[in-house]
Formats: sequence, C-alpha cells, structure tokens
Amino acid sequence: MRKNIVAGNWKMNKNLQEGIALAKELNEVLTADKPNCDVIICTPFIHLASVTPIVDKNIIGVGAENCADKASGAYTGEVSAEMVASTGAQYVILGHSERRAYYHETVEILEEKVKLALANNLKPIFCIGEVLEEREANKQNEVVEAQLASVFSLSAEDFSKVILAYEPVWAIGTGKTATPEQAQEIHAHIRSLVAAKYGQEVADNTSILYGGSCKPSNAKELFANPDVDGGLIGGAALKAADFKGIIDAFK
Repeated sequence: MRKNIVAGNWKMNKNLQEGIALAKELNEVLTADKPNCDVIICTPFIHLASVTPIVDKNIIGVGAENCADKASGAYTGEVSAEMVASTGAQYVILGHSERRAYYHETVEILEEKVKLALANNLKPIFCIGEVLEEREANKQNEVVEAQLASVFSLSAEDFSKVILAYEPVWAIGTGKTATPEQAQEIHAHIRSLVAAKYGQEVADNTSILYGGSCKPSNAKELFANPDVDGGLIGGAALKAADFKGIIDAFK
C-alpha cells in the first residue's frame, strides 16, 4: 500500500551552517522518537552533499528542490539530476508552483526533468495545483489534469516511482489553507485521474501529499482524509519542533 510521507521544502532559506544544524537536530529528534511515516527534507543544492551523510537514511530521506531539464553541458548555473544523485540524495521536487510562476517552467520542460530524474534513480515529488483565480472559476480539476501531462507520458512502472503533491497555490505562505473537505475532494479527483490512466492498483499505491500552509495545528485533520497521504511542508519545515509536530500527526 501507499506510504504516508511528510516532506520539507526549505526553499531559499538557511545558509550551509544553519542547514547542517537543522538536519542534525531533526536527525536527533526523530532518532529518539521514531516517526510513523516517511520523512524527507528537500534542501538547497549547496546543502545536499553535507546533509546526506549526517542523517540516518532509514529515518530521513534527502532531496533537491529542483534539477535541470538537460543532462549536462554548457548550462551555466544549472544543476543536473546526475549531480543531485551523486550527493546521495534520493528525491527531487519538480513542478513547484514557484518554479512554474517565476521561472516559466512548462509541461514540456517538466516532462524532461521528470525523465532525467528517473533516469538517475531519483524519485520525483511532482507538484500540481491551481491559483486563486482558477479556484474561484472552479477550474481546479482541469488545471491539475493539464499539469499531470508531464508525468502521464511515463510508463506505469516509471509513474509508480513518482510522489504527487497537490498545492493550492492560493494557500502557500498566505495563511489560508484548503479545508479538509476541499483537500479530500481534489485529492480524490487526482487519484481518479491516475486510475483512469494507469488503473486502480497504481492509483491506490500513489502517495498524494497536500502542500499549502500545513502546520502542526491543522495537519492531523488534513491527513485524516482517505486520499491525503501526508504533506509537502514549506515554512513549518524550517523549525525542527514545527516539522516534528506535523510528522506526529501520523501517531
């Protein structure tokens, strides 16, 4: 059956020393009180090689927040999937709403990134979700369907390595949160799209995380939904106590 997962997305926060300190603190806290779900921390690129050796990989998985859509070459400033994998990281966040909005990442670009990640044995955490105007126009279902085209070109075997993360863009960093009912409704819809494409068994085994102002105070209620398999956590992942509070929602 599918896994419950709490993944932290540090975004562009924490210098190297601060990031190492946070990873060590999380490792200590979760070693002392074992989590009841999979835990992943996705850090800035410069942290990866330092963080992977200091966490117990049986307790905390490590991932990048992005990778390039090219394998290698003259792409100054880019970081390839192969480079990410060489640090010992196992995951990569792709398609985050901030990458789509600020860096104009398209369905086609993200399809390339997903394929390169999988070719380098990285598990993509693939983000989908609508902005406020789309939600207000009741277009969220068709928006996530269009965004899933980046991963729906995969074989069933490759798709089964992908973790999906639904993020209502209107709820990221705004303090607004989708109600548990809204979260369940769209997560169930996403799972139905996976079932239509790959069959019910693949859909039942796909973890779909909720991202969007998830915190210790609302995590339990959100995660109680049958189709919400955990969270992709932004701000609350930057403090060990807050992140642990969300992880503990599965206890």
